Amino acid sequence: MAWALMGAFLCGPLLGFVYLSGLAVEVTVPTEPLSLPKGKTAELSCSYSTSVGDNFALEWSFVPPGKPVSASLPILYFTNDHLYPTGSKADRASLVHNPPTGGVATLKLTDLHPSDTGTYLCNVNNPPDFYTNGLGLINLTVLVPPSHPLCSHSGQTSVGGSAALKCSSSEGAPKPVYNWVHLGSSPTPPPGSMVQDEVSGQLILTNLSLTSSGTYRCVASNQMGSASCELNLSVTDSSEGRVAGTLIGVLLGVLLLSVAAFCLIRFQKERKKEPKETYGGSDLREDATAPGVSEQVSMRASYSKSLLEKAPSASTVTAKSKLSMVV
Repeated sequence: MAWALMGAFLCGPLLGFVYLSGLAVEVTVPTEPLSLPKGKTAELSCSYSTSVGDNFALEWSFVPPGKPVSASLPILYFTNDHLYPTGSKADRASLVHNPPTGGVATLKLTDLHPSDTGTYLCNVNNPPDFYTNGLGLINLTVLVPPSHPLCSHSGQTSVGGSAALKCSSSEGAPKPVYNWVHLGSSPTPPPGSMVQDEVSGQLILTNLSLTSSGTYRCVASNQMGSASCELNLSVTDSSEGRVAGTLIGVLLGVLLLSVAAFCLIRFQKERKKEPKETYGGSDLREDATAPGVSEQVSMRASYSKSLLEKAPSASTVTAKSKLSMVV
């Protein structure tokens, strides 16, 4: 009797545990992340075990990279024997088995876009089965070849200076690796004067020389392909620049002097061609006299003329008187 009571005491909780485990929701998803090329079709596997009832519900949602699970965006719902696609992926999303009541809830997503990269949540809800994990997470990466990179440079491109060459692709998954090469048969640069970062795509050139000039090519690559760009780097000698600047200054000075001389000669020629200036009645001349003075001068001239006319007669009278006296 005692053994029977002890057995009943031990078996009761055990049967209760078995009953509860039979009502548990167990969701199974792949542990490895999934990687597929752009444009392909992805099947995100999700299976579950539960006693499907009238309250069974399935939800697929999407979490963009870097966002928390709470920021998930819905893709589709299945409840009350109906499938409800929703969100921006609704026209490309479907279930492999519809209705998903046989333990398989795999999601099918066609024509993969780069924006499809992220985490997908398979959530099975079947009240009152709440005792274990009903959520599965799958990480998907959409593989994209590098886009055509852009090449640029900055810095002081003169002898002894430093320059930074930059290369970057706007698209590429996984993130591209960048490699710079100097085209042509140029001498090997000294150690430490050419350092590149394969992750950022930057090439640092120090202690530039004239042999550093030339064409540089950047190749961006990942497992999906590669793309490249080129740029020409011209290293100048500062001393040659100063000589060239001085020569240009001298030439400009000579040109300005020539123009000034030409203008002066032309001005002199134009001046000689001008007619002599004539004086009008209102112009003053060197031999002109004031109004009052001219009248006095004319009177004196008349008086002198009268004296000259009378002078011969007077001398004649004097001569006659002298002759009479002699007689």
